[in-house]
Amino acid sequence: MNIHLARSYGMCFGVRDALRATRAVAAGGPVTVLGQLVHNPVVSAQLAGMGVREGRLEEVGRVGTKRVVITAHGAADGHRRAWGAAGHEVTDTTCPLVRKAHGALARLVAAGYFPVVIGKRDHVEVRGLTGDFPGAVVVEGPDDVGAVPYGCALGVVSQTTQPLERVERLVEMIRRERPGVEVRWVDTVCQPTKDRQQALDELCRVSEVVVVVGGRNSNNTRELAARVGALGARARHVEGPEDLDPRWFEGVTDVGVTAGTSTLDETVEAVVRRLREMAATPLRRPACSY
Repeated sequence: MNIHLARSYGMCFGVRDALRATRAVAAGGPVTVLGQLVHNPVVSAQLAGMGVREGRLEEVGRVGTKRVVITAHGAADGHRRAWGAAGHEVTDTTCPLVRKAHGALARLVAAGYFPVVIGKRDHVEVRGLTGDFPGAVVVEGPDDVGAVPYGCALGVVSQTTQPLERVERLVEMIRRERPGVEVRWVDTVCQPTKDRQQALDELCRVSEVVVVVGGRNSNNTRELAARVGALGARARHVEGPEDLDPRWFEGVTDVGVTAGTSTLDETVEAVVRRLREMAATPLRRPACSY
């Protein structure tokens, strides 16, 4: 069994920086992360072992530590100011590319465009993008286009981890459904997401099965798994090597491996090691009895 590792995969620089900053803060005493720093159970367990607590961004002033951390997914400016006004020391680990999306939306609104965000409505990044613009419309899919208003210019951005093709299709649908309306779209899908999606396309061309490593509640990891199926390969989403089942690879010659942007390198390495062990060990079948 041949094992192919995607040329671009795993933890992006924004998540690495957020994790590094949070560990540094935690080394100095109690701290509360306002949400889940990254959507990865391995990372969450490591931080919990350092005494890092989790709270909610919306619960301003209702945590047990003076120091708090805003996650890489970002937050509305209103929440950021409120935590500082409540007397907390705020460490902001918002990814620079998420900040770029916030800035793009703010400039569109300032220029008179009605705010539209393409992405998962309940995702923390999207809630942060829309938090300062409560009238904004979130478009998850085609069924949401009808909620986009008529009669005003539209400014569109997207969640940074959305598949670019999906965003482009939805923007085109908005333009088609709102003829005569100016639609200005700013591409805010981040480069690491684009790189991983392109690398996955290449991986699926040489793989029958693709193992996607990452947290089950990680949006970008789930998007990668969904993309595998759309490209004609079979996806297996795992959080670690213990989730691998040898039966998945029976008769399979080529297996690909990729990972979401919140997945640790050591987790991917452990998955690859386990796959190599499986490749070297014949699948044993129970003896037939007559």
